[in-house]
Amino acid sequence: MVNSNTSALGIIFPNSYDTLVPDLVNVRLMASIPFASRYRLIDFILSSMTHCGIDNISVLVNNNYHSLMDHLDSGREWDLVRKNGGLHIFPPFAEKSAKPYTGRVTALANILDFLRDEKEKYVVMTDTNVVVNFDFSDMIRAHIESGADVTVAYNQQELPEGLMKSLSNDQGYYYTFDMEDGRITKIYVNAKDSGVQNFSMNFYVVERELLIDLVNTAFVRGQEFFERDVLLPRLNKLNVRGYKYDGYVARICDMKSYFDENMKLLDEYNLDALFSGSQIYTKIRDDNPTRYIEGAKARNVMVADGCVIEGDVEDSVLFRGVKVAKGAKVKNCILMQDSVVEAGANIEYLIMDKNVTITAGKEMKGTGSFPVYIDKFQVV
Repeated sequence: MVNSNTSALGIIFPNSYDTLVPDLVNVRLMASIPFASRYRLIDFILSSMTHCGIDNISVLVNNNYHSLMDHLDSGREWDLVRKNGGLHIFPPFAEKSAKPYTGRVTALANILDFLRDEKEKYVVMTDTNVVVNFDFSDMIRAHIESGADVTVAYNQQELPEGLMKSLSNDQGYYYTFDMEDGRITKIYVNAKDSGVQNFSMNFYVVERELLIDLVNTAFVRGQEFFERDVLLPRLNKLNVRGYKYDGYVARICDMKSYFDENMKLLDEYNLDALFSGSQIYTKIRDDNPTRYIEGAKARNVMVADGCVIEGDVEDSVLFRGVKVAKGAKVKNCILMQDSVVEAGANIEYLIMDKNVTITAGKEMKGTGSFPVYIDKFQVV
């Protein structure tokens, strides 16, 4: 997997859009939300970066980051244990008056000294609420060839209803834009337009020295958001260009979209679209293969290792170490790591967080439009 790209360093913002899924980020952040039976959301961005040779990656955490630190550890699974570069985790800068940052500008201002000391020419910045198998090398190449000051990745889709309902102007922002000959001419903040839009993925490529200048200027003016406060007012001065991405994109916009995007991967076409490119790496947990005990039934399921299935499981996503006892029925559910469904229980349209137990004989059902979430370590 060694494929060094010394021209670019990566910066990941793992807390962006935490407000979209408040239940899931109660004890974690967006980047460490489990996804697709054995991964965390950050795995897709980290793997995409390392496959493109970006081996100097910084993660700018804000709060609730213990689970992410436990997951990433030294970065060994992503080949980021390096003498030079590698994986850096930056907690918020500690001052008596310091508050958790709200935008990229305030986060980047805390690491300006680090950015000045680095040697890479370009910086790749991303959030983690987008699940994608992305070729950052091609985006960097397009950035260089176009002569852009800033390149923004986007895909074309209708705006998710959950996102438009979830975010208000005091909670966060999403961005769409108009383009002319590849150049972004107008940026819209929290637009409500119908139809297919040029929808920013919040992936950016910018020269490191330019980024330092932009952040430094914005910070002393009390500005917080890179897109709203830095790019939008300078569209006539900076050459900001779009990079269209046509591959598979899953956006986590609310609890329903989290449920739906997991369930979409039960369709082989979607599964291949996401995973047929470069391999996605994650933290290794040495466990036994899943065991299907005599009498068990499993139909259209995604099941990680370490599970023990004795009951009936259908149209569901099971993470590592899940146990479904004899006589239990599980349908249209997401069962996270080490959760248990005891004998005779009947559950449908549930999202069970880690180490949840559904006791024997219980019946719990949500709906497709409103899946029921059960918090970690609960016994129902």
